[in-house]
Amino acid sequence: MPLILTEEQAMLAEAAGGFLAEQAPLSSLRALRDTRDPDGLSRELWRGFGEMGLAGVIIPESYGGSGLGAVEAGVVAEAVGRALAPSPFLSTGLLAARALIGGGSEAQKQDWLPRFAAGEAIAALALDEGAKHRPDRIQTRAERAGNGWKLNGAKALVVNGHIADVLIVAARTDDGLGLFLVDPSASGISRERTVMVDAQNAARLELKDVSVTADALLGAADGALFGRVLDLGRACVAAEMSGAAQAAFETTLAYLRDRKQFGKAIGEFQALQHRAAHLYSEIEITRAVILKALQAIDAGSPEAELLISAAKARAGKTGELAVQEAVQMHGGVGMTDEFDAGLYMKRMRVAQELFGDAGFHAERVAKAGGY
Repeated sequence: MPLILTEEQAMLAEAAGGFLAEQAPLSSLRALRDTRDPDGLSRELWRGFGEMGLAGVIIPESYGGSGLGAVEAGVVAEAVGRALAPSPFLSTGLLAARALIGGGSEAQKQDWLPRFAAGEAIAALALDEGAKHRPDRIQTRAERAGNGWKLNGAKALVVNGHIADVLIVAARTDDGLGLFLVDPSASGISRERTVMVDAQNAARLELKDVSVTADALLGAADGALFGRVLDLGRACVAAEMSGAAQAAFETTLAYLRDRKQFGKAIGEFQALQHRAAHLYSEIEITRAVILKALQAIDAGSPEAELLISAAKARAGKTGELAVQEAVQMHGGVGMTDEFDAGLYMKRMRVAQELFGDAGFHAERVAKAGGY
């Protein structure tokens, strides 16, 4: 399959980019940060996602969505990364939607998917439990209790968990790893908001004898659905990082054209031209790897998992290079809040940790190759 977008996918990219450029400029992120907004995101913007058909990009049309695939989800995620848009698109429109589509009952789908697609509800995936992404070390337990389950454990870095209308909690059972649909207002749940370094928000959760019904388990507790949700999340976070890298690069190019030293634009200096050319090449290669991974998800390819890890590892390294070059080529002022380079650097640092950093995924690729 060619590593280019189809005409329809390119139109989606243009629509998403135009919408976010108009409705979510970087000034809106700064305003949320500086006013210490209690939500940390704009619910009006999220409803706008719904009106544009972006919130429900992967949700079937029968539930009010667009019924599109992983490539289209990645296209929207890339636009979100370019704008640094503080939205629940990842947590709700992708992760929660994928979990419910793959394992929810018809009643659960009818209850939540139309609201996700309309941008009227927010969900959060409660996965990791420590400072690093280690899904193999999840300790949260789900024990049978009568006709239902009881959950006990703690979660960290639950993106948008402080305002979620519904939680999807990863927990171990006697049969394996499962995802549970949980009401955040249920007895035994405590939530603590944490503002991340990029001014976006997550939460810490504690679950003590939280009772849920039997149908709270989405699908089977065999780890299969969990893996599919992670696959989409990892690939789309990589796409978001690619979008942020592109925007940081474009911001730097504009600065190189405008900033003058010794009577000429600093972009005329060959050393900076070489660095910019190298970064451009790295960004384009990374975009191709990410698109290939997204296409593999849609095709159900057995190589998808390997390609996703390659994409996330590559996005981490390229993103790190992009923001470091942005700050350095801006000079000392690049680290001041007046310039946008620092905003991209902070977002890249957080996104690096989501669903595994470059080291985590490089190790997965190496092990798959027999090393």
